[in-house]
Amino acid sequence: MSTKRTRALTLLACGGLLVLTFGVPDGQAAKDLSDKSVRLLMAYAWGITPNKFTYPSGKTVTVDRAKPKQSMVPLDDARRIIKIGRLSAHAERCSLTNALLANFKTLVRTETKSKKWSEQQLLYIRNLHNFTVGFLNGNVKLIHDPDSGEKKVVFEAPGIRKADTCTEAEKNKISKLIGKYICEVDPKSVEGCS
Repeated sequence: MSTKRTRALTLLACGGLLVLTFGVPDGQAAKDLSDKSVRLLMAYAWGITPNKFTYPSGKTVTVDRAKPKQSMVPLDDARRIIKIGRLSAHAERCSLTNALLANFKTLVRTETKSKKWSEQQLLYIRNLHNFTVGFLNGNVKLIHDPDSGEKKVVFEAPGIRKADTCTEAEKNKISKLIGKYICEVDPKSVEGCS
């Protein structure tokens, strides 16, 4: 990739992803996320997808990097996953660890149960969610690689960014939005879903 193209993509990332800011935790900004921004997030998530990944259970998934379309998901599904990742980012920012974990686990569980995706796609879904959370919370940097001339995605340890403070109203809103999502997609997993 040329340096000019890399710079253009970086500018697009910064400009196009501004719609993901924390100002509207109800999902409106993510609904308005442009196709270009979704594709860019998808490309960066693809960039952090490893050739081979072993889950704690011992199960290993091998990804054919030469065939990204076989491992990635369609645009509208990616947009939906980014919206879920956005909720997780809000939860992380507000130190709602249980809500973040419930949100992520529900995503993984429902996507797995759907039987719609290959093992490679399920790994990619996790990476797209995690990249979205890291990007929004400032734990992702795009570093110039002098050898290839390309930008590489690097995750920093959580907590490097100055902790934001959330009001109780914001925490309650985020918790309710995550609860609503969980009740919509997996009502049997939580008591109180109607």
